[in-house]
Amino acid sequence: MTCKKKKKRLNRSILLAKKIIIKDGGNAQGIGEPSVYHAVVVIFLEFFAWGLLTTPMLTVLHQTFPQHTFLMNGLIQGVKGLLSFLSAPLIGALSDVWGRKSFLLLTVFFTCAPIPLMKISPWWYFAVISMSGVFAVTFSVIFAYVADITQEHERSTAYGLVSATFAASLVTSPAIGAYLSQAYGDTLVVVLATAVALLDVCFILVAVPESLPEKMRPASWGAPISWEQADPFASLCKVGQDSTVLLICITVFLSYLPEAGQYSSFFLYLRQVIGFTSETVAAFIAVVGILSILAQTVVLGVLMRSIGNKNTILLGLGFQILQLAWYGFGSQPWMMWAAGAVAAMSSITFPAISAIVSRNADPDQQGVVQGMITGIRGLCNGLGPALYGFVFYLFHVEKAPTCTAHPVFPSSFPQSTIIPGPPFLFGACSVLLSLLVALFIPEHSGLSLRPAGYKKHSNGAQSQGHSPQAASMEGKEPLLEDSSV
Repeated sequence: MTCKKKKKRLNRSILLAKKIIIKDGGNAQGIGEPSVYHAVVVIFLEFFAWGLLTTPMLTVLHQTFPQHTFLMNGLIQGVKGLLSFLSAPLIGALSDVWGRKSFLLLTVFFTCAPIPLMKISPWWYFAVISMSGVFAVTFSVIFAYVADITQEHERSTAYGLVSATFAASLVTSPAIGAYLSQAYGDTLVVVLATAVALLDVCFILVAVPESLPEKMRPASWGAPISWEQADPFASLCKVGQDSTVLLICITVFLSYLPEAGQYSSFFLYLRQVIGFTSETVAAFIAVVGILSILAQTVVLGVLMRSIGNKNTILLGLGFQILQLAWYGFGSQPWMMWAAGAVAAMSSITFPAISAIVSRNADPDQQGVVQGMITGIRGLCNGLGPALYGFVFYLFHVEKAPTCTAHPVFPSSFPQSTIIPGPPFLFGACSVLLSLLVALFIPEHSGLSLRPAGYKKHSNGAQSQGHSPQAASMEGKEPLLEDSSV
């Protein structure tokens, strides 16, 4: 009898939570009908808040870990990335049962929770950032939200709007944060970022309607979630079933591993080693972001039509090798700017990889292959930052000049420093291996992955990780990802 009472209480609690999010009758709370614009506002506010903190975060990171700045940055971002990789499938599966709005609220709240701690307690700030990786999967839920409310033929455009908004928030906010930090101090920037994050939470509570129709959910809120749905390694286990898929996945791993590490530490490297000022770092982000958007829209389309998918991939990998080698050997600010322009061109690689998969895979097999690629990228988001931090530590880059208000030129580097950025050179070698593997990818090949018992998932959350549109648009984020800010 006691067990039955506990079950009844649990069911009542679940129904109460359901009523908070959705009105009786299945009508979604919020302003108007669910739309892409709701998703756009949520993404913009979240990443605008984090973009404001670019300058204060670099300062606090160096002050908190003056001896091992790059190592600790790599470990913090690495833990966050791995936790995001492990939790994304589970949160996606749960959002199919409980609805998107509740998980949008959950992911945005916990992703932004560390912001006010930056001034209260830096140690707690970095600890909470690491643990927030469990919920730092806003893009997963957002793409599921968009998939719920759009038709298949218009989904690509909708994802493009979301990704463009993401890029716009990170192009503008670091410059604003750097200006406010210089004029009024870091405290005001942290307060402003906290206010923007709270505004985002309030917007979700008040204005965002539920996108997942009641009829699309399981009959009971207590519906079980299978391990296959929550297993982050499920898609990776199918990698070796087709030789072409294996080549593509190895190419993605070897090329995105250094990219993920670079995104986690590069702005800190510019500030601490190269001697960029806060304003220069913000300008660098804006310029490279704009160039990346142009490269992934105008240039990518021209290259795909003129030289084909495979050659576009090879060209993008070639630009990435040049960019990383330039970062590795460069020690003057102008070299960083020149390499940044090359970095914008290297951003065409992953969209081209998604396109070659989309064109060659059977319609009912695309989700499986794209899911593998997305899973590998998620794994790299955890391994890359930790690897870069360890290489920085191994080569004692921490001993380089610390943050200053004026640029640091090569004469200020230790005499023994032959390679200012060893991790970038390591990354160039990794991408070179990726280029050699990509040479063997056939331009036209029928990808086939049909494991026994495989069923194509139709739920929106997994479509983010398994749909070609989601994976393709994920690759179009020009500068940073959830775990990189």
